[in-house]
Amino acid sequence: MVIVGSLGIQTSSSLSASLFDALGPIPVSSMRMLVAAIVMLVLVRPKLTDRSKDEWVGIVVYGLAMAAMNICLYSAIDHIPMGVAVTLEFLGPCVVALTGSHHWREGLCALVALAGVGLISFTPGGYFNPVGYLFALGSAFCFGLYTLFADKVGKAGTGLDGLALSVTVAALATMPVSVGHATHATPAQWGVIAASALLGVTIPYTMDTLSGRITSARVVGTLFSIDPAMSVIIASLILRQAITLTAVFGVIVVSLAGALLVWVSGGNGGNGESHEESSEAE
Repeated sequence: MVIVGSLGIQTSSSLSASLFDALGPIPVSSMRMLVAAIVMLVLVRPKLTDRSKDEWVGIVVYGLAMAAMNICLYSAIDHIPMGVAVTLEFLGPCVVALTGSHHWREGLCALVALAGVGLISFTPGGYFNPVGYLFALGSAFCFGLYTLFADKVGKAGTGLDGLALSVTVAALATMPVSVGHATHATPAQWGVIAASALLGVTIPYTMDTLSGRITSARVVGTLFSIDPAMSVIIASLILRQAITLTAVFGVIVVSLAGALLVWVSGGNGGNGESHEESSEAE
């Protein structure tokens, strides 16, 4: 499920990036979320009644994290290569795991991940850009929240109903931007946005939510490590956007170190395990 979701998200990001020059990254992100919300509301028809306060908090935070994560990532891709932006974004689940860890092995994994970022950014031909990095790290923060609440919404009994409402929250949060730019998009551009919404929101977020239902945040967060490598491949195929071999090696280092960090932290009773137990209690 996570592999399908990753393929959809990275393909969607590449399609959306082709519209940045014409419409801008934030309007593209918000219009995509609006289309996705309409599709999910029609298909799922979620119920608004009989929901606890905790369920609504999870739904709203999940939706706001989606909106902010997409806006920050798209803004980052407008300044740095997509593979670099997605690699930095993956630091979010790593920090979530590191926060709950108490062993030197997790700290070592984090240092190795940072070394990978250094290979991407500060070696000859590196891709450091202050604005791009600021947006990418903002996306990483939201990705951390997204990882936790994919697990929470997936296990809280709301299922796809909760996901549809979360996507709607994301669409409402960004609606002033999407409505303001809706008339500027051509029919062909709306077609790309609709395809991006289906591939990048409806399908992958459904996969992530279902993944959160059948396993733990630790497992889902670990599997998210495929995103950086997937983004490099998709960006090279669709956007013809290549990065140096040193940067590719950096992406691999970050992915492997991050995956090990998230997995080991959960196995030691860190954030992933405690969150799983709290979800089971619900």
